[in-house]
Amino acid sequence: MKKNFERCLNIILAHEGGWVDHPSDPGGATNRGVTLATYEQWVGRAVTKDEIKALTNEDVAPIYEKNYWSKLKCDSDLVPAGLDLCLFDWGVNSGTGRSAKALQRVLGATADGAIGPKTLAMVPDHDPKDLIEKIYEARQHFYENLSTFATFGKGWTRRNKETLEIALSML
Repeated sequence: MKKNFERCLNIILAHEGGWVDHPSDPGGATNRGVTLATYEQWVGRAVTKDEIKALTNEDVAPIYEKNYWSKLKCDSDLVPAGLDLCLFDWGVNSGTGRSAKALQRVLGATADGAIGPKTLAMVPDHDPKDLIEKIYEARQHFYENLSTFATFGKGWTRRNKETLEIALSML
């Protein structure tokens, strides 16, 4: 839902935190959830780690809206409150294709990783609570099968559980 972007963004920013450059994180240097590579693509030039460290919420909000929220069709009136958060949060954390495919599988749609009119048309035919819970389960299963789960799994699990609880409260 269009009206939920700010609320969902604030939840995402709380989950993402600030500056991180963990050697085991394949995303590398990251601030407010935006990687160096993502920011370089956004601004169309090479950037330094200092530029990433200096990013503000206002700097990253348009990136999140265009590259994640809109791409996952969270701004559609067919995507209920709560489900928008689940798709958005997982898309930010693991890529929009992954969260889109999970939704498509739950709906019984072709899992091509791009939410379009056919996928959206199927959403109202399903119970939003059921969709949210199934996305949560798929996300947790995905995390538990990653080679980096031993390092990051506790945080991912906490984030996934918090997203589930908030999403259900948004229904």
